[in-house]
Amino acid sequence: MGAKGRLYTTGDIADRLGVTRQRAYILSKMKGFPDSFDDLPSGSVWLVEDVEGWIRQHRADLAEEPEGE
Repeated sequence: MGAKGRLYTTGDIADRLGVTRQRAYILSKMKGFPDSFDDLPSGSVWLVEDVEGWIRQHRADLAEEPEGE
């Protein structure tokens, strides 16, 4: 995880946070959550590093060390 250029879907975010997809969707629409990288017909996608940065700030208990540290 955390490789440059990788993308997270709402399902990936849900898995990463241990919440439902519906909750991940709600979180993704909240102020302060990273903007999506792209909006595809199947749903939005986010850069892994953006979401992991948000997790480090808001869910430190789930944070992983960034690659290279």
